[in-house]
Order: sequence, then structure tokens, then C-alpha cells
Amino acid sequence: MRPASTNAKLSASGFHHIALRARDYEKSLAFYTEGLGFTLAHSWGEGEKRIALLDMGDGNYVELFASAPGQCPPPGEEPASPWPYFHLALRSTDVDADIEKVRALGCPITVEPKSVDVNGKTIRVGFFLGPNGEVLEFFANDEL
Repeated sequence: MRPASTNAKLSASGFHHIALRARDYEKSLAFYTEGLGFTLAHSWGEGEKRIALLDMGDGNYVELFASAPGQCPPPGEEPASPWPYFHLALRSTDVDADIEKVRALGCPITVEPKSVDVNGKTIRVGFFLGPNGEVLEFFANDEL
């Protein structure tokens, strides 16, 4: 059972999932499960309508959608309309080691691990691209 919400405005609040449309569903599914260690919680649909709900390890999910031709821009091309998704941050206890793991998977590293001061708190971050060009971040800090 999930802890009670601390949000005074909504009956239940908190992160559940982010949805990503995959250019290559099988490659993306393998990246998130075999590469990053997410587990397949549920899957449904067939062909271009396949969907997988992948548990990040703590009950938060990435929902991965297959795509039909033309639904995703070709690699390196900007989408016709801006995507509101900026990046997905994954909690980490060792950003440097995790960046090396995704580097070994062939992921382009867009920001090498670095420490950043945020209002007197030091965070450690590193950014990389997933198989669909999605921007992912490893984020380490005990307080935030």
C-alpha cells in the first residue's frame, strides 16, 4: 500500500509514470529492461499498438508505446511540434558509475557527470540519450 498523499488539493498525488513513444519498440524495451534493469510490470496490445509498463524499481513507471510509421520523427530530425517532455531524471546513488554503465550500452553522453550547487545543496548529475533520442538524467542527492 502506498503512503497517504501529502497534497492538500488532490485526493492522491505523486509520480506514477511517464509515457514514451518508441521508434524501435523491441530495441527500446531491451534498453530499459536489460540495460537499465527496469522490470516489465504489464504489457498489452499487438503490433503498432503494443504498450509496456516498466517498473523503475520503486513503483514508478515508464510506459513504453510502440509506434506506427510516421508517428516519430526520424533520428536527428526535430518533431513538427514541440514535445513538452524535456527529460526524465532517474534517482542515482553513484552518477559516475551509472553513466559508465549506459556509456557501455552505447548511449551518447550529453553531459558528463558533474556536481552542481542548488541553493547550498550539492547535487551530482549526468545526462545521456536513450534509444529514441530521449534525454535521460542520473540525479544524486540525499535531500532532494
